[in-house]
Amino acid sequence: MRLVFFGTPRFAVPTLEALLAGPHDVVAVVSQPDRPRGRGRALQASPVSELALERDLPLLRPERVAEAIDALAARAPDLGVVVAFGQFMTRRVRELPRLGYCINGHASLLPRHRGAAPIARAILAGDARTGVSIMRVEREMDAGPVLLCRSLRIGEDETTGELTERLAALTARAIAEAVDAIAAGPVDWTPQDEALATLAPKLGAEDARIDWNESAAAIARRVRAMAPKPGARTDWEGEPLRILAAHSDPGPTDRAPGTVQRTTGDGLRIATGDGWLVPLRLQRAGGRALDVEAFLRGRPIGDAVRLGGSAGVARLGG
Repeated sequence: MRLVFFGTPRFAVPTLEALLAGPHDVVAVVSQPDRPRGRGRALQASPVSELALERDLPLLRPERVAEAIDALAARAPDLGVVVAFGQFMTRRVRELPRLGYCINGHASLLPRHRGAAPIARAILAGDARTGVSIMRVEREMDAGPVLLCRSLRIGEDETTGELTERLAALTARAIAEAVDAIAAGPVDWTPQDEALATLAPKLGAEDARIDWNESAAAIARRVRAMAPKPGARTDWEGEPLRILAAHSDPGPTDRAPGTVQRTTGDGLRIATGDGWLVPLRLQRAGGRALDVEAFLRGRPIGDAVRLGGSAGVARLGG
């Protein structure tokens, strides 16, 4: 089949690579326009655009995908494939391919975790498993009927960054399987059960803020969900502090939530609403991320210090 691929971030790159290695013809790639990035704020192509340029593929980078409708029609695609594109697709765009639809690879087991941050939300929720759903793109976000799902187990200490890499590879395999099935046709679509739908909105500053009244297990999940960026955050001596890696230690605490207890050697643990959080990697605003022992050598956190507050969250930004 003749495919048009819609994608933008690094997460979408393995899928485009898999399609280029397969039997079908990628006749166009659509990605977000170049955006200013880095300290110099120079314009930089998206990871998907970079791959398209490297492979000399026809590349469209419209501010709004509807602006590219004529250019897409000229490529006469049979099917559209969408992975983390980042723009709303109008009905004309969705129905432009010869088959009359586009498919999307979404990083959750739909209808659970519809939305922009399904990977982090799965970790936050304490899900044991997640996966990829290949669905038909409809007007309502991530609500179209599903062709296939592929699942995997979330590692006990896995971060959003690590899980994202595994799900990107799984998405590539699932999309390739789905495209082959559609080419062989016909295929069966399963409507989603709306009663089971949950939302996974984009992460905000409040999602990164640590509430020390939560259990240590819940806070450890938040640390993993926010790693490597933006990092789970608390406040220490009036300035923000990121906790980038940690584990929970169950058991009774004899201190108020958020209170530090120094441990033997160069370590510490922090009382929570239920159990202790043991930080493994810390970062001050403007500083480097350091293992806790190295961090404490440079800026000791004293025993019985109380962490918390929201001032640091506001100053750290997104």
